[in-house]
Amino acid sequence: MKLLVADDDPQMVRALRITLAAHGYEVVAAVDGPGAIAAAAQTHPDIVLLDLGMPHLDGVQVIQALRGWTAIPIIVVSGRTGSADKVEALDAGADDYVTKPFQIDELLARLRALSRRAAAESGEATVAFGDVFVDLSVKSVTRAGTRVHLTPTEWRMLEHLARHPEALVTRQELLRELWGSDQVADTGYLRLYMSQLRKKLEADPAHPVHLLTEQGMGYRLVR
Repeated sequence: MKLLVADDDPQMVRALRITLAAHGYEVVAAVDGPGAIAAAAQTHPDIVLLDLGMPHLDGVQVIQALRGWTAIPIIVVSGRTGSADKVEALDAGADDYVTKPFQIDELLARLRALSRRAAAESGEATVAFGDVFVDLSVKSVTRAGTRVHLTPTEWRMLEHLARHPEALVTRQELLRELWGSDQVADTGYLRLYMSQLRKKLEADPAHPVHLLTEQGMGYRLVR
């Protein structure tokens, strides 16, 4: 498994490289925000370990940039202990947060847990939320046992959210999924299709609890 370690502390990078390599991980390193984004695009790591306080672009900006095109798992490894920092990083799209200093056993356990979750999600053939059951293998949706008809665009939108349950899916990601390009202007079509999905799948479409809007960022399917 390949890990991207993004941290401007060379001693931390060296220590993590040695320790993680000893546990069978391949480590790629970056020392600033732009370097982390470039390394992620070039090397396609399985998990990113990301410090928040980096030069040029801070960790939150890196998370936001990555979430514009990938759902790769991100663990923040930071000396910032305030709850506001943790909330900001997690809201930006991080999957976990480890505070420095940390025990290597804890970090390894979190890596294993995140790997299991990512593997389960990528291979998950069915997703259930509320009284809705989505079968990705046969492209069908039922609600309380009754088949729900979705248009092709509604299905593609739901399918992409269902393949990344609990994760933020950005507007750019959905535009690329639905129309083949994240350069297409979002003139309200995403809101329209989400509204239609909620009418068909939420108990109270005006107050959704499963198909959620992350203001200014995108959407999230919560089970």
